[in-house]
Amino acid sequence: MRSAGRHFLQIPGPTNVPLPVLAAIAQPTVDHRGPDFPALTFGVIEGMKRIFRTQDNVVIYPASGTGAWEAALVNALSPGDSVLMAETGHFSTLWKTMATRLGLNIEFLHGDWRRGADFGAIENHLRGDRQHKIKAVAVVHNETSTGAVSNIRAVRQALDAARHPALLMVDTISSLASIDYRHDEWQVDVTVGGSQKGLMLPPGLSFNAVSEKARKAAQNARLPHVFWDWEDMIAMNGKGYFPYTPATNMLQGLKVAIELLEEEGLPAVFARHDRAAAAARACVRYWGLEIWCAEPDDYSSSLTAVLVPEGYSADVLRATILSQSSVSLGNGLGRLADRVFRIGHLGDFNDAALLGTLAAIEAGLTSAAVPIRSGGVMAAIDSLSGRNAMAAAAE
Repeated sequence: MRSAGRHFLQIPGPTNVPLPVLAAIAQPTVDHRGPDFPALTFGVIEGMKRIFRTQDNVVIYPASGTGAWEAALVNALSPGDSVLMAETGHFSTLWKTMATRLGLNIEFLHGDWRRGADFGAIENHLRGDRQHKIKAVAVVHNETSTGAVSNIRAVRQALDAARHPALLMVDTISSLASIDYRHDEWQVDVTVGGSQKGLMLPPGLSFNAVSEKARKAAQNARLPHVFWDWEDMIAMNGKGYFPYTPATNMLQGLKVAIELLEEEGLPAVFARHDRAAAAARACVRYWGLEIWCAEPDDYSSSLTAVLVPEGYSADVLRATILSQSSVSLGNGLGRLADRVFRIGHLGDFNDAALLGTLAAIEAGLTSAAVPIRSGGVMAAIDSLSGRNAMAAAAE
């Protein structure tokens, strides 16, 4: 049955795609071996370097973020290599599972899924690795399943303090172009990204930003790889082409998405996400519900995961909200299945979209008889208007 009005896609990815990006993707398919194609190739690669804040090479794959995970691992590592990974949620666990299946030895720092990576534990673990058997440290910047961010600057400082030569690999799939990230400044060796979240594209492109240190390590890496090979990509990209057929229409959309982000300005993009996240949290707190991320310093600006009270179903609540208001929210993943719902506030959105989403959630909570204090949307409005900050200053 048709639902009148605009559907609100407020999951933490895929996100809403702006009309100019959709229009670019809908342009006629171009010749990826033709004389005009290098302009597109050079344009999107240089643009993505600015998004990653790097002078390093950026490789673009026709794949999901999972493909970029695999590319990071198979290019730089050999069978049996040890990788230190921090458990921060469902996606860090999936990356660990992939690495294990590829034949790597994973040293997993277990976590409670309620905060970012423990950089102190990372430092201590690396200090104990006096023979430097650990070849890489892999961390998820923004854990999409929990709404918790890891401090990558502090992780880099942990490696430096331990004087450990391991590569630093970071997943930015749900933080790139949403939360401040600095590949070069934080000395990350491989940054993983995806198209379908902050970059405001459909799923279908993924990225590796690759340091010279990682490229050097790849010279001796022995995990099999052909499709994911960095050097094949970098060599052909230098001529303006790809070693195999790229996702040409997605690249056309990426060009426009980069232009839109840079027209707004990355600092303004990050500030918009920060404001929306603060407003969403203010609303949740007013309702009397619990924000799943337990560490305020680790709160995500891309999404907010909300714990439903004991005895209530997050999935039933999401279904109620979808049926009543045509608003899609993210479901709980892994150990959080049916326990949390996730509010996506990233990509192409504004205050009105956020407030409409929060109003729909409040109506759904009431319909599902979940015990809350009504009026959370006004708390979000106060947050967006700065009224909360003004009241605190007046006290």
